[in-house]
Amino acid sequence: MNEAIPQLTSYDEPSLEAAFATLSEEVRTTDATDPEAFRLHWLGRKQGRLKLISEAWLKSAPAEARKPLGIRFNQLKQQIEQALESPVSAPAKSEQQGIDITLPGTVRAPGIPHPLLKTMHEIVSVFHHLGYSTNLGPQVESDFYNFEALNFPPNHPARDTQDTLQIAAQHTRPSRDRLLMRTHTSPVQIRTMIAQAPPIRIVIPGKVHRNDAADATHSPIFHQVEGLCVDTNITFSDLKGTLDHAMKALFGSAVKTRFFPSFFPFTEPSADVQISCIFCGGKGCRKCKHSGWIELLGCGMVDPAVFASVTEERRKLNPSDDAYNPEKITGFAFGMGVERIAMIQHGISDIGHFYSGDVRFLEQFA
Repeated sequence: MNEAIPQLTSYDEPSLEAAFATLSEEVRTTDATDPEAFRLHWLGRKQGRLKLISEAWLKSAPAEARKPLGIRFNQLKQQIEQALESPVSAPAKSEQQGIDITLPGTVRAPGIPHPLLKTMHEIVSVFHHLGYSTNLGPQVESDFYNFEALNFPPNHPARDTQDTLQIAAQHTRPSRDRLLMRTHTSPVQIRTMIAQAPPIRIVIPGKVHRNDAADATHSPIFHQVEGLCVDTNITFSDLKGTLDHAMKALFGSAVKTRFFPSFFPFTEPSADVQISCIFCGGKGCRKCKHSGWIELLGCGMVDPAVFASVTEERRKLNPSDDAYNPEKITGFAFGMGVERIAMIQHGISDIGHFYSGDVRFLEQFA
């Protein structure tokens, strides 16, 4: 027998227990800071210590002793494998060396805002400087807040499931209480007016949902920033001045704005807003379809029918409430898509990049 192999003179239980206890202690005291050397010393296929002990002891072992020997060998092998996974000598070495707390710690690179969030914050900041406050609301809305109170008639196409993501199992509810994923952040305008009397100046950023097929310029999930201003003597000129200032703050003082008649159920009159192309300076290029202008957002004066819906809800709590009498107050509202503005600002051609999670794309904004 190899001289390095301990002698086993008896195979009774006390002798086996003592022999394997010695081996177990030997495993615990073997330096495991070099895992490969430790593995070869104990588990090597030719000269591994465990293999040599097993061969030496099993050759002379009686048949009745082989089972308890095998059990103990397996236990010893498990102890060796555990020592390989978490060497015990390495922490001891670290404790002996100590830790120099005067050394600089590991520097972690800070994250960056997602380009959509960054653009949204920029838009909101522009209106904060004009005295607007931020209001938020739920993404799951009722038909009343999303459509009815905003003057969408019962058969309006936007109420169709082809355009709006409806929550399932709502057919037993009254029409106004049926839930859906909000298609714009305008419901927050209604919630704010019901809860608060004029004057109101709010900006409403948030995520919205529509049943749109994804392509280069459309996504079923996108972001909006809407605004609402309600007070006495608010005119369309106030709306134009506000948006002209906002567009210059976002795209530069050289940008021009122009307004075209449009239609939205909740505003009258309504308008689409265009800005002079920031890429060609209004001369005409491929990005502005050679028109020199880029359509960016919609706006208009709040329709009296919207004030009527708000008044009806407020009078459920106070029958004499007249805070939103359209003969006393007026207001304007506007809304813009965050993705569209971010795409224009950064020259991005596909809206899908914002949602792909591709680090190569996002790193460009670090």
